[in-house]
Amino acid sequence: MPPTPDGGRVGHTVGMRALTVHHVSVNVADLDEGIIFYGTTLGLPRRGDRPGDIGPGAWFDAGDRQVHLLPAPAPESRGQHFALLVADLDAERAGLLDAGVQVSEPFPIGGNRQAFLTDPWGNVIELHELGA
Repeated sequence: MPPTPDGGRVGHTVGMRALTVHHVSVNVADLDEGIIFYGTTLGLPRRGDRPGDIGPGAWFDAGDRQVHLLPAPAPESRGQHFALLVADLDAERAGLLDAGVQVSEPFPIGGNRQAFLTDPWGNVIELHELGA
């Protein structure tokens, strides 16, 4: 097996079993604008339990998961993104379009549907709707 960058081996199981994704961290060049975009435009509730001694940032709830904002330049887009599960893709898309956010046309993926948007710093966000 080829080595991984940390000296491990591709395909080698070390026994870790992740239960789920807890949060994703997103770099935004302007934290105040990021708080407005993620909190107001996307409607994610801001959490109040972020410790103040870990540096600047903001935490938001996305269902039972979290989105963390960090004030830093966004990385070059190479396909990385995160997905927000929505109940009604057409309604969410319409609301974002009304708010001036560009959102792709929805398209099927398997039995589901998805659409994409970017935040003001170029971070790609997928809106994902489960099929019936």
